[in-house]
Amino acid sequence: MSDVIQNFSVLLSPTPRGARLARLLATEQLRSWGLPLDPARLIVAELANNAATHGRVPGRNFRLLLYVVGGTLRIEVTDTRGDRLPHRRAADEGAEGGRGLALVAALADRWGVVPGLPPRKTVWAEVTLRAGQSPEPEPPRPGRTGAPQEQPTGEKAPHQAPPLPPAGQRHSGE
Repeated sequence: MSDVIQNFSVLLSPTPRGARLARLLATEQLRSWGLPLDPARLIVAELANNAATHGRVPGRNFRLLLYVVGGTLRIEVTDTRGDRLPHRRAADEGAEGGRGLALVAALADRWGVVPGLPPRKTVWAEVTLRAGQSPEPEPPRPGRTGAPQEQPTGEKAPHQAPPLPPAGQRHSGE
């Protein structure tokens, strides 16, 4: 890995849709940088979901920041609930939630929380990019077969022409 700094930042709504978009945008950004997708996209999903669930303030967005310096990818999610600092806790066996930060701790090499300018806080995680890790291949896109696509010529194809009326009938309005 070189010491080139790569940086991506986006503001998103603190909603389930915003959390999902954070994961999708991070996935595409990592792919464009030629970096492996996992575990980073899972960490982004957990941190963004936490921002949308626990850091939500109506009308205030959360920020996703990804950057690479040297051989380290840093993921930061900043929300506007600095009064609610996250902490790892043991989830009840039957509980559907409560395991997000435990998952982040297991996947990241380092993670933590930094209080920001009021009312913000940033939850961050770092992943060391190991030599020899290969990027994920581009997924196949629906409808792509590899065959060259015909360019439209401006003329209607036969199936686009309106049907002819039955013999002996005229079009209405004639």
